Amino acid sequence: MSGKRKRVVLTIKDKLDIIKKLEDGDSSKQLAVIYGIGETTVRDIRKNKEKIITYASSSDSTSLLAKRKSMKPSMYEELDRAMLEWFNQQRAKGNPISGPICAKRAEFFFYALGMDGDFNPSAGWLTRFKQRHSIREINIRNERLNGDETAVEDFCNNFRDFIERENLQPEQIYNADETGLFWKCLPSRTSVIKGKCTVPGHKSVEERITIMCCANATGLHKLKLCVVGKAKKPRSFKSTDTLNLPVSYFSQKGAWMDLSIFRQWFNKIFVPQVREYLRSKGLQEKAVLLLDNSPTHPNENVLRSDDGQIFAKYLPPNVASLIQPSNQGVIGMMKRNYRAGLLQNNLEEGNDLKSFWKKLTLLDALYEIAMAWNLVKPVTISRAWKKILPMIEEKEGLDFDEEDISVATVATILQHTKGLENVTIENIEKWLEVDSTEPGYEVLTDSEIIRRAQGQTDESSENEEEEIELIPEKHINHAAALQWTENLLDYLEQQGDMILPDRLVIRKLRATIRNKQKMTNSSQ
Repeated sequence: MSGKRKRVVLTIKDKLDIIKKLEDGDSSKQLAVIYGIGETTVRDIRKNKEKIITYASSSDSTSLLAKRKSMKPSMYEELDRAMLEWFNQQRAKGNPISGPICAKRAEFFFYALGMDGDFNPSAGWLTRFKQRHSIREINIRNERLNGDETAVEDFCNNFRDFIERENLQPEQIYNADETGLFWKCLPSRTSVIKGKCTVPGHKSVEERITIMCCANATGLHKLKLCVVGKAKKPRSFKSTDTLNLPVSYFSQKGAWMDLSIFRQWFNKIFVPQVREYLRSKGLQEKAVLLLDNSPTHPNENVLRSDDGQIFAKYLPPNVASLIQPSNQGVIGMMKRNYRAGLLQNNLEEGNDLKSFWKKLTLLDALYEIAMAWNLVKPVTISRAWKKILPMIEEKEGLDFDEEDISVATVATILQHTKGLENVTIENIEKWLEVDSTEPGYEVLTDSEIIRRAQGQTDESSENEEEEIELIPEKHINHAAALQWTENLLDYLEQQGDMILPDRLVIRKLRATIRNKQKMTNSSQ
């Protein structure tokens, strides 16, 4: 007599492992045998893949996911969604959180959501909320105001012990962080408006994208920038294949990083590129990605390569702002390079501000920001790690002298830029720092959290940017040289075998020809 199969209850971690194996090509039948479950259960896991990954991504604890066996919803689902959104935002910002603060906020959301009945945000409710979302600790001190130096020292010591145990070299330690960039923002004689470029005779247009920088601790391996725009295929891309862009481009209706995009980037870009780099250096294909607690960063269980050798580790909320490498001058240097490059391009083309602003497209900006990232020196990145890994400077013997893009440098360029000759030093400083605190994730107000918890979403089209991006009307130029460069650029950008510097040379040549043509026309 055949025995009845023993009932097996899988943990969330088990389900994540099954999802990874299904993606790798394992069959439902094989997995059913391995885990002692029915094939129907495996098919149900496949069907609920996104739901399981989303739940795991928003969890705070890897160990709790290994114990938790269900995704049992709260009796007050809308309240639960609102509280989780609020909690993740507060943690990302480093704002103080405690049990009483959570209870007070839960009571506010309960009545703001118009929910019926009596609600008591007791200690029992808070415990169940933490269990549902695998949150280990509620109490978080204010990292920005208190600056927990003791916690910094504790983390750095623990992290050094960790990399010693894992036998990781600086080449195998990475950091990534997002930021917002107002790519069409230019300095003004009077003031700088976030995300807006004001030019006489033209309306103000808000143009914002999210950029994520990622590099290893030596600064010798910088991955292509990850850029999130609004449109899946902006009109300025024309026939350009997004795979051939100088950046890794994703789209999201608000141009924000989100959990899904980050997971795609990790699996399809970060892991393969890190493997290739480490292989080229003769190093073990093993690496750690250090991240902050942004709401767009999935749980450690989700950010792990198939063999578990490339994985993520999180900075504690109360130290991230003090020691995260990307925020120690790396992102700031890239943005300064970008803005100085824009001004230099305008100067070389001999344009006034009005015509330059009209011609600038998102595609132009992506090339310029890619070059700005290339110009960030390895020493800038290595120096940003010195609080966490002081041994890098000693081991690599790096020279820490470097040339910064100063306000004075920008002011010199502006003196030769028509329309901006009299911009004040104060406004230059504001322009260079206009998006220095702009996060790469969407920060919701209480009203927006409530609407999202109730399932009300922004109905704007994913391709809304295609309608608002200003694309200059294309005039057919009769100069044979200019037509040749335009055609050649279109051709190169459709090809995948041309490296970035080659394409940038042609773009520079085009600017030179345009300038010469302008001089010829003015002399006639």
